[in-house]
Amino acid sequence: MQSILVTGGAGYIGSTLVPKLLDAGHTVTVADRFYFGPESLAAPLAKHGDRLRLVRADIRKLDASVFKGIDAVVDLAGISNDPSCELDPSITRDVNLHGSTRTMKLAREAGVRRYVLSSSCSVYGRGEGLGLTETSGLHPVSLYAKCKAEAEAELRSMTSDSFCPVALRLATVFGLSPRMRFDLAINVMTKNAYTRSHITVDGGGKQWRPFVHVADVAEAMMFFLTADAARVRGEVFNVGQQDNNVRILNLAYRVRDIVPGTQIVMAPTDPDLRDYNVRFDKLAAIWPGHSFRSIDTGIQEVLEALRSGRVDPDDRRWYTLEQYRFLVEVERTWRDVAIEGSVLS
Repeated sequence: MQSILVTGGAGYIGSTLVPKLLDAGHTVTVADRFYFGPESLAAPLAKHGDRLRLVRADIRKLDASVFKGIDAVVDLAGISNDPSCELDPSITRDVNLHGSTRTMKLAREAGVRRYVLSSSCSVYGRGEGLGLTETSGLHPVSLYAKCKAEAEAELRSMTSDSFCPVALRLATVFGLSPRMRFDLAINVMTKNAYTRSHITVDGGGKQWRPFVHVADVAEAMMFFLTADAARVRGEVFNVGQQDNNVRILNLAYRVRDIVPGTQIVMAPTDPDLRDYNVRFDKLAAIWPGHSFRSIDTGIQEVLEALRSGRVDPDDRRWYTLEQYRFLVEVERTWRDVAIEGSVLS
């Protein structure tokens, strides 16, 4: 049983991770701006209200008192998705890099022993060949990926006998979550196939991407909260499985096979600079036997959620860029709405 702080815990990954942590008996504090609302945590709050605390806070101003009594941190906070990060590059660096670094330092100073950073395989960018490993060169091509690479380096530099940090480079995530996202490749292709009967493939479709289900990500993070410190301290792990490395055009074909009648449209765009095929042997060696969910499973579950009406494809909250643009318009600038820490429940 641990007391765990999850920054960004109301987001796509966090709202899947938090219920699992609570069901395992942990006490959880979620620190989040709640840009997309706190509704994604309504069910675990109703079920485990005595062990779940929600704190509305900006990680750039997160108070040190939030870390009191915390055993471990899972850092999910940040502006996600490349187009959203480009809205205001200075704010992106301030949140995704400096805010994350500040959280690491506060955690270490508070005596937190275990720290899990959510990074991304996008740090490989324009990958050099197939089968990239944790020792392969990093060539990030987006601001989002560059901030992740720098945050990893900051975290590793803080490693000590009393502070055990680990960075998880996630493959592109897919699947259902209480705070859904339709700006991720598998999810958006499935949604467009269902609602529009066509899929648009950008950049020629020959670029590689690795994929991982959001529930597998949550389970991996839980594993690293208790994994042998000697084997994970200061380490980086790719999170996913080899079978889920797919070219984007082939992914579109797989969606079409599951959603009959779907047309594939090739967009007249320049080639996508991001292209990475990743290996996950290091993860498999320390976490053997885990059965990862398949891409087809993810397509089918998203399709079923759309067909049943459980997920509204028109809800703006499921589109990160649209929601950020809305908030910028309503509240003028993100700088004007920085939120001091306050307890919601």
